[in-house]
Amino acid sequence: MSDFKDKVIYQIYPRSFKDSNQDGIGDLKGIIQQLDYLQELGIDYIWITPFFVSPQRDNGYDIADYFNIDPLFGSMKDLEQLIDEADQRNIGIMLDMVFNHTSTKHDWFKRALNGEKEYQDYYIFKEGSKDTPPTNWESKFGGSAWEYVPHLGKWYLHLFDVTQADLNWNNKCVRDALKQVILFWKSKGIKGFRFDVINLISKPEVLEDDMLGDGRRLYTDGPNVHEYLKELVKDTGIEDLMTVGEMSSTTLENCIRYSKPEEKELTMCFNFHHLKVDYLNGDKWEVTKPDIPTLKKILMDWQMGMQKENGWNAVFWCNHDQPRVVSRFGDDKRYWKESAKMLATSIHLLRGTPYIYQGEELGMTNAYFDSIEQYRDVESLNYYEIMIKQGKSKEEALEILAARSRDNARTPMLWSNERYAGFSEKEPWILIPSMEGDKNALAQKEDSNSIFHYYKKLIHLRKTKEVIAEGRIDFMYLSQPEVFAYRRYTDQDQIIVINNFSHDKIQLDCEFDCKRYQLLLSNYTLHQQKEGKILLQPYETLVYERR
Repeated sequence: MSDFKDKVIYQIYPRSFKDSNQDGIGDLKGIIQQLDYLQELGIDYIWITPFFVSPQRDNGYDIADYFNIDPLFGSMKDLEQLIDEADQRNIGIMLDMVFNHTSTKHDWFKRALNGEKEYQDYYIFKEGSKDTPPTNWESKFGGSAWEYVPHLGKWYLHLFDVTQADLNWNNKCVRDALKQVILFWKSKGIKGFRFDVINLISKPEVLEDDMLGDGRRLYTDGPNVHEYLKELVKDTGIEDLMTVGEMSSTTLENCIRYSKPEEKELTMCFNFHHLKVDYLNGDKWEVTKPDIPTLKKILMDWQMGMQKENGWNAVFWCNHDQPRVVSRFGDDKRYWKESAKMLATSIHLLRGTPYIYQGEELGMTNAYFDSIEQYRDVESLNYYEIMIKQGKSKEEALEILAARSRDNARTPMLWSNERYAGFSEKEPWILIPSMEGDKNALAQKEDSNSIFHYYKKLIHLRKTKEVIAEGRIDFMYLSQPEVFAYRRYTDQDQIIVINNFSHDKIQLDCEFDCKRYQLLLSNYTLHQQKEGKILLQPYETLVYERR
């Protein structure tokens, strides 16, 4: 069996996971304190979002020093202890590498601003008059993607925040410097790397206006991106480590190339197409009901396309940039537990490597903040101002943020029902969301019917059933708009997975010989079936195994 297909990865956003020194901010020692919890869950790798030295303009995705740990999160000694203690539990640590850009506080950028030509070539600087940016490209955080530096008479490119200057990967010195970063962490015992927006690193030779949009089609999956990735992997010897690329606005064809083993680029890819099905006309800041038929079609197209060409998906609903899935595609009030379990099943039994984002295994919900003062995220604060300028009322803007803000994922992990949820003894850096019911880890560990125990079962199934890790996939019940169903199969085994994405009861004809299959897993205690019909309850999930 390949060494990653039966693995499950757990993502930690350290600032919000566990605070060990009672300053209201999570840290590396906090992760060490909870390793037994993660071992009990059964995961194989922990991907930790950036904890390197940073001004924290974009919560650490603006790195000022790739080789050192921000004192906010602890010390190198803490990280070495974390690697060691995780290793003793057969858990590998994966680091988050932000190689598309650095913070403008990075030494390279400071030297560029001081006029050192060598370091200006580390970034994308263009001559120009202060009134006219080099191109009409837009930053993903709003406004122009260019910033003017008066004393240099030049503009620099920043596809993200103005303090995140894009690196010039066409410069071999930059590529070599970034390889040194990988080799340094690899020597510390790091077992995997997640590469942030890695498909944006190769910009076109000639930068020009985008007459059809905001510029992203001109720099996404750029001209040399595959060559640069191959070179990075080969020269750092990481082809056997767990690597995943975050791919922004990418295509299936590119992700096949990024993840196909013979290409020797990455183990797998994240893509986000399925997480835009509740954007009105593709606009993140216009909210609409999730389009489940489109969601199904996207998941099916990617599953079948990757299978056909031997690519590999990272499969996931949540991360530090996405709202909580149970609030988004489930029902976090009436069918909270049922829909959380159904959503878990639908993603974990797909072909691909599943990712769990901290708190997802507890069914954590959106934050439902009700004032702009409660938000911390730079993107949310920027877009609040933009929405107000566009004429939206404060209430409308806040309603959109309540559904869309990245802060929904960044509220503290709910460890217990104590004050501050067992995350800290001090008021956290961001508000604790509502804690009613048994949304916390302590309560769920004691309840065998909890969402936490359900996740344990899903992880165990992937480890013990080759059909889940290695099997092929095809899809069923295509004419049922709210039902997402599929079959996983090898020559020896078969399972059938049926998920009801609605709060309605649905009756299905048995599209397979029900008598030859037994129920392997469900999120309801009573399962209804009669004369060749399956009766699905709201948000029900059924997993059948061929006898």
